[in-house]
Order: sequence, then structure tokens, then C-alpha cells
Amino acid sequence: MIPILTCVIEALSPEGCARLGHAFERAVRRTGFSVEAQTSGTTLILAGEDELELEAVAERLAEAEDIHYGEPKVSYRETIRKSAEAEGKYIRQTGGSGNFGHCWLRIEPNEPGKGYEFVNEIKGGVVPKEYIKPIDQGIQGALELGILAGFPIVDVRAILFDGSYHEVDSNEMAFKFAGSIAFKEAARKASPVLLEPVMAVEVTVPEEFMGTIIGDINSRRGRIEGMEHVSGSQVIKAMVPLKEMFGYVNDIRSSTQGRASYSMQFARYEEAPRMIADEIIGRAQGK
Repeated sequence: MIPILTCVIEALSPEGCARLGHAFERAVRRTGFSVEAQTSGTTLILAGEDELELEAVAERLAEAEDIHYGEPKVSYRETIRKSAEAEGKYIRQTGGSGNFGHCWLRIEPNEPGKGYEFVNEIKGGVVPKEYIKPIDQGIQGALELGILAGFPIVDVRAILFDGSYHEVDSNEMAFKFAGSIAFKEAARKASPVLLEPVMAVEVTVPEEFMGTIIGDINSRRGRIEGMEHVSGSQVIKAMVPLKEMFGYVNDIRSSTQGRASYSMQFARYEEAPRMIADEIIGRAQGK
């Protein structure tokens, strides 16, 4: 399951906070939905693919505990569009001991869906082998934090090709910081973009409402992929950004007098239009 939607659950009492995990397990068993959860401080973050499933689990939790839950939010991703190089250097002097980590990275787009790939091209021991893994760990930490709006960066290849070390002051922590610094700097120069989840949507509707449904899908930035006549109805297939599908179940009922049904599932991530991306990035940066 790809967690393309999240919902934050906050207990309103210390006792309720301690019981949230068990209450969530019971709620999932009762609903049978594919919803995951992780704790973050005093909150529980639900993650899944379906708005109605998240809301159903949240409502079950509310029956068991005194909680507050927010509206489901789209989980975006970030990636890069070109190659770039950058240096990461971490030098600190703390009392008698020092910290020295230094590396050069080249990053480039990976194939969609291939995720993160780390390549070690160090030669001649300019970076000792015990510091290679910490550099990789530093990069992975930076990937999770993103650089545009705080969303994970995906489909990136990072190549470690140079660096240096200090015989006394170098340590794993310093090289972990150096890897993170180098990756962030390179990513800023690599044309970063925001990706949004896009859903494969199928709407089964009587022919008399077909124009209404097509017009509505177009208004949601959707793309009609095809239509098929099945048992007196039309099945309309489309690709629609998840952001535009909130509340669709109520809208389709009211616009077709309850005579249409639909299903949707995650298809892929696509680059968000500039206007949408600017809005989301600005909100994340408090602008």
C-alpha cells in the first residue's frame, strides 16, 4: 500500500493518548480497511489510499476515545529533473575533540518507481570505507525531509565520487552530516519538482448523465481515458489527481440522483502543475 492520504489523530487526554494504539488496532479489525498508523509525539497519524476508509477508522476511534481528528490530507512527493553536483563539508571543534566529514556527490533522476539508489565511486581510499555507509544514511535522512515542501524525495540516484578525511577528527557522525549537506545542496540545483498522486477512476453511469459526469471530471483536472457501454450504462475511465477527488462520493450522488457509482485506485505520481505546486509549497513554507 502506498500511503497517499494522511489524517492526524490527537488524543484530548493523557489517558486517551496511551490507549490510542490499541484503539486503532480494534478500529481496523472492525472495519477491515487497509489503514496504517504511526505515532508522532502525542498524536497518531493514519495513512491509506481511500478518504472514506480513513474517516471510518477515525470515527471508530472517536467512539472509543476522546479525540480530535483533522481532515485527510494528500501525501505528495518530490523529485528532481536534472543532474547536479555539490560538496558536503562538516567541520566542528568541540573542546578537545573535533569533527571532520567531507564528501562530493553527484545526483541524477532515477527511473520513475525505481526509488533511491546509492552508488559508491570512491577510489584510492580518499574516503575510508567505514564512512561510506554514514554518508548513505545522511542522504536517506535528507530524502525523508524533502527540500520544497517537506515531502519525501523519490526516484533519485546519488553517486559518491570524492571527499577527504582527517585521521584524528573524522567520525561517522561527521560524515553523516556531510552526506546530508551535500545532498540538500545538490537537490536545490537539480530542478526539484512536486509530484501529486493520480487516481485511476471508473464511473458507471446511465447514459443520460454521461455529459454531466464528463464535465465534472474535466473540471477536476481529470483526463478521460476511454468509455465502454455495459448493460445499458456507460463506464467512463479517467485519470484524476487525488487532490480533486475529495467529497466526490456526495457530488456524484447529487448530480446523478444516486444512479451512478464509481471506484478508484492509485495509479502513479505525476508532476503537479506549477500553480498547484506553488500553492502547496507556499503553504508549507508559511507564505
